[in-house]
Amino acid sequence: MTVATESADSILGRQRARESSARTYARSFPIVPARAHGMTIVGTDGRRYLDCLSGAGTLALGHNHPVVRDALRRTLDSGAPLHVLDLATPEKDDFTDALFETLPGEFADRARVHFCGPAGTDAVEAALKLTQTATGRRGLLAFTGAYHGMTAGALAASGSVAVKEPVPGGGAAGGEVTRLPYPYAYRCPFGVGGERGAELAATYTERLLDDPSGGVVRPAAMIVEAVQGEGGAVPAPDGWLREMRRITRERDIPLIVDEVQTGVGRTGAYWAVEHSGVVPDVMVMSKAIGGGLPLAVIVYDREYDGWLPGAHTGTFRGNTLAMAAGAATLRYVTREGLAERAATVGARMTARLEGLRSQLPPIGDVRGRGLMIGVEIVDPEGPLDACGSLPVAPELAARIQEGCLERGLVLELGGRFASTVRLLPPLVITDEEAESVLERLAEAIAEAWASGQAKLPARATGAAHASTSSDESRPTPVAGCAA
Repeated sequence: MTVATESADSILGRQRARESSARTYARSFPIVPARAHGMTIVGTDGRRYLDCLSGAGTLALGHNHPVVRDALRRTLDSGAPLHVLDLATPEKDDFTDALFETLPGEFADRARVHFCGPAGTDAVEAALKLTQTATGRRGLLAFTGAYHGMTAGALAASGSVAVKEPVPGGGAAGGEVTRLPYPYAYRCPFGVGGERGAELAATYTERLLDDPSGGVVRPAAMIVEAVQGEGGAVPAPDGWLREMRRITRERDIPLIVDEVQTGVGRTGAYWAVEHSGVVPDVMVMSKAIGGGLPLAVIVYDREYDGWLPGAHTGTFRGNTLAMAAGAATLRYVTREGLAERAATVGARMTARLEGLRSQLPPIGDVRGRGLMIGVEIVDPEGPLDACGSLPVAPELAARIQEGCLERGLVLELGGRFASTVRLLPPLVITDEEAESVLERLAEAIAEAWASGQAKLPARATGAAHASTSSDESRPTPVAGCAA
């Protein structure tokens, strides 16, 4: 009996018996993929699914894209060494060329690259270590809602209390982590939202750093996501991000931008930080840069290149296949204009989802950038907060996720209390696939809401083509807060 024909129940049963209780996606998606192409996954039972998770943003070109497969075949057929630690190879040199071609010119001219262990979290650790070494300082500025990985320093920089509480010390970052407010219009930390909320977040940061009694010793770095991924697809306002660059530059604090999930065109620019025009000191990259294979790097200003040999190392830094697949992916995204495509399709999907808010009361907020979209699920009958926002509804969000899976749609939950439905389709999503995603999601939301209500809101079912007109019965947000 082969894996491809064995029943899914048998395989899932062995997984439950043999794998750790820390497994995550396997709990949300009790399926066994056997084949995949583009945006489509086929399970061992023959069922087909649209994959709106894309390996948590890893698969920029979807599953088994011909460009990636051809690059892998060429590399294997060439007899190239598949593992050489950090020795130079033609594949590594070509990948570095391809990567530097994507960087903003001002950054690329002064850039150095370091190949890390093959996961984004190790690249975050490398970035922290790099800036600590260069500055001789230890503290770190990080943000509410952040996610940077699961190793000690990355975990300390992350915001999730649930994953930090069981770990003594909540991880370690070689010093104190100062948590700063990240602008989040729908649930503004200052209760005002909009541009004013972002202004207050910037003012708070600047005054805290300059306050001689504020308790913050000048840190080694600030680390920020231009769009928070696991935090619920929350984009940083461009003006606020420019303020973070000004504040850090004026105080000689290196700025690290985590592009692990946002990079390679996903947000509508090749790198999400480009939307703001900000040039960071360090960029953390992983996921899509390897074309679906494990690869992680940091790219940084040469001013900070003060490491001694072996200062940050690892056995699997020389993944030749990932470099070949990555170079092919990076160039294909550029050649085919997939960042621009992500901006266009993402805007269309976001507008359609925003239109659904008047028909489907559980949709509290629609946000994101490009093909990194979040739909926050709320309790429409709950009390309003200071910003006029409704309370989160994680159980309803879980039912929506289950309903999507029943309809052949794989998508992730994230954000506060796992109440945000996250859409991360591949950049090669077709118009027809985008339409199908929206229809299935709308049906799942309508059904999940109806299951807990005596009466379904009018015109909710199949509302993928709903008007964008406002619903007068919907609560009116406080002035200045998100609508």
